[in-house]
Amino acid sequence: TCPGRVLCKLPCSGEKEVDLAVQSAKAAFKIWSQMSGMERCRVMLEAARIIREQREEIATMETINNGKSIFEARVDIDISWQCLEYYAGLAGSLAGEHIQLPGGSFGYTRREPLGVCVGIGAWNYPFQIACWKSGPALACGNAMVFKPSPFTPISVVRLAEIFTEAGVPKGLFNVVQGGAATGQLLCQHPDVAKISFTGSVPTGMKIMEMAAKGIKPVTLELGGKSPLIIFSDADLENAVKGALMANFLTQGEVCCNGTRVFVERKILDTFTKEVVKRTQKIRIGDPLLEDTRMGALINRPHLNRVQGFIKQAKEQGAEVLCGGDLYVPDDPKLKNGYYMRPCVIGNCKDDMTCVKEEIFGPVMAILPFDTEEEVVERANATKFGLAGGVFTRDIQKAHRVVAALKAGMCFINNYNVSPVELPFGGYKFSGFGRENGRAAIEYYSQLKTVCVEMGDVESVF
Repeated sequence: TCPGRVLCKLPCSGEKEVDLAVQSAKAAFKIWSQMSGMERCRVMLEAARIIREQREEIATMETINNGKSIFEARVDIDISWQCLEYYAGLAGSLAGEHIQLPGGSFGYTRREPLGVCVGIGAWNYPFQIACWKSGPALACGNAMVFKPSPFTPISVVRLAEIFTEAGVPKGLFNVVQGGAATGQLLCQHPDVAKISFTGSVPTGMKIMEMAAKGIKPVTLELGGKSPLIIFSDADLENAVKGALMANFLTQGEVCCNGTRVFVERKILDTFTKEVVKRTQKIRIGDPLLEDTRMGALINRPHLNRVQGFIKQAKEQGAEVLCGGDLYVPDDPKLKNGYYMRPCVIGNCKDDMTCVKEEIFGPVMAILPFDTEEEVVERANATKFGLAGGVFTRDIQKAHRVVAALKAGMCFINNYNVSPVELPFGGYKFSGFGRENGRAAIEYYSQLKTVCVEMGDVESVF
């Protein structure tokens, strides 16, 4: 991979292309929605099998697409096929219920698909997000038109090919390319039944506004500024590993990252020293090399933005303990890459910009605390509520603290693990609706109630 070079050029989908994609998905929906859950299950299992078989090839494509290390890209691809496998397993079990009414009458509910759903993906997990959205959508009998980020347009096209190879009706999973204008056309299309979006808060607001005009349900998975709370009784080694996992995956470009690391004052120095030591050892460089653990950031403007946050943090009195500067690999092919050294910032205060705003880069802010009550209050003092983590050996305290955190995804003694069996989504400005787990089924289906009278109609007339 040569950073900074153009991989390919894709035309943006305009009104005509978006309409074509929606109409073709609508035609495929008629066939797919009439199939039994077991029939859909078999096709989805076949798609999962193909992804598993082509894991290396797809992971390489994803690394070139996004810049993350091949080591991480493989994990993304594994989560992707596991997601399709999980929803394939649920497809055959989707059912309504039967309710007995007086006099032999009864009612029943039918769980029905919505129709053509729109998925709008982010650039940090392009292939995985497309699977997280299409898995439950297809299991419920829907069709999907997916728009990847214009920064990472490639790997989702491969997913569309895989679905076709697996045997879904032609057009069931369509990909359109483009930026905000294409997204707007999708959201406003009269034949679109639902929108699921992963991305920034401002864009999420616009999507919600557009969807409101068509009374379309939305799922929003937006940003975060999540707290990671390290108590003095935590296993230190484990807590340090957790903090690295919570901040430096995918070059720190992860919405649920625990970027506000609250450390109990008793262990502040020990913890900080160890975190800095480990952060400095992270291997940066060519993401296709096996021992690389951090690749390049997504693009130049984003790299500049992340650097701007670090500069501002210094101006506001924070101390850069390590990293934060640009990194130039030895390999001359990589010299124009968007690399930076992972950064740890100390001497932080709650009102600093680097502590309040989502940086979306490899920047960890460390904040001391004294009491449980105080740290919970500070952890919740944010407009975001995507995730939160607690490291402690005291299991009662762990459950007490996560119960008090206003966040949709909480971790105890680990961080940033995303099993597809568990629902994922946020509180407050971090959005609503859930991806993954059985919960996602609710957001890709609707209930129809049928009331059956077995006697004569009781008329009031």
